Amino acid sequence: MSFSKWIGGALGWSFGGPIGAIIGLALGSVVDSFANGKESPFVSQGQQRGQRQTTYRTQSRQRVQTESGDFEVSLLILASIVIKADGKQDQRELDYVRQQFVGMYGKDRANHAFKLFKGINSQDNISTRQVCLQIKQMMDHASRLQLMHFLFGIAKADGTVTEDEVKQIYTIAGYLGISSRDYDSIKAMFYNSKDNAYKILEIEKDATVDQIKKAYRTMAKKYHPDRVIHLGKDHQKGAEEKFRQMQDAYEKLQKELRF
Repeated sequence: MSFSKWIGGALGWSFGGPIGAIIGLALGSVVDSFANGKESPFVSQGQQRGQRQTTYRTQSRQRVQTESGDFEVSLLILASIVIKADGKQDQRELDYVRQQFVGMYGKDRANHAFKLFKGINSQDNISTRQVCLQIKQMMDHASRLQLMHFLFGIAKADGTVTEDEVKQIYTIAGYLGISSRDYDSIKAMFYNSKDNAYKILEIEKDATVDQIKKAYRTMAKKYHPDRVIHLGKDHQKGAEEKFRQMQDAYEKLQKELRF
């Protein structure tokens, strides 16, 4: 599969608005179909998805279901923002992004993604706010939670989540419409702390057994992998990890409180 065909198959609602501008700059001269005078892969993408030819100007009036490619492009842009947050790019963070993409899509598609990622990563004027607001308008809540989980994983890939990275992810969470409770829950999954199990389940340390059980049922629904089934089986694997961490937190409290 050529790069131009891959990019044509990867973009849906993300073509348009600030994200479309970033992708346009990232593509540069890489898309060979432009040079050969062929039809733009973005146009063929719209034809392939039929009714999904949605521009940023119409997003306030309708929500198009997020698909794998939309999530993929959003993750690449936000990953670039987080990686640059501490003023340096650690190879372990870059390797983590590649590893995640290889795990989700396979080596060939991951290589294509990184061609695009390099173009995105070279840009210094990306507006976090504008990108996040576009994602918030078009992406469902479960998929946005999944984005947050990946971003913390990227930040933790070098062994330490720096203050600058935490601040950047917190800013992204705010723009994406992620509540402070959801943010703290996902953040706690990447830290070793005595109180993390409570934070992951979004409850206070003095919660009763009944409250813990109720919280577990609520979180099980929120983090269930089926919530992102529309993104495809590849992304369900990442959701399963988040779900397992939530289950581990509950089991830890079960053992500690013996219920």
